[in-house]
Amino acid sequence: MAKQSLLLAILFVACMLESNSKIAAPTTAYDVLQQNNLPQGQLPLGVKSYDNFLITVGGRQFKFRYASTVSGVIKSGSIGAVNGVRLQVEFAWLGVSQVSRAGNQITIQLEKSSQSFPVSAFTQSPRCT
Repeated sequence: MAKQSLLLAILFVACMLESNSKIAAPTTAYDVLQQNNLPQGQLPLGVKSYDNFLITVGGRQFKFRYASTVSGVIKSGSIGAVNGVRLQVEFAWLGVSQVSRAGNQITIQLEKSSQSFPVSAFTQSPRCT
């Protein structure tokens, strides 16, 4: 399998922030997430090559996989039209179409269902090699 590189600067389609927003221009993809009330741990830290990562919630492990290019439309508290991110549910890899935050919950909309996680599961970015 060829190594995949995640281009964080291009993450979520050039950060389509609302034109009337007073938010300062972000310098990294992590800044964009935080400025839009989303936890930075949704992205791995220090990516050079990448396949997938695990998060553990309530004793269950969830595996995320990123394509070489990830895109979407980011607004305060949500990322829509997501492409290039998959979540393993049981034995199937399902595409992520939207990520949204409500209070202390992150809900990930999948192809056929949704999965909710506490925001705390994404406070730290996983490290990749």
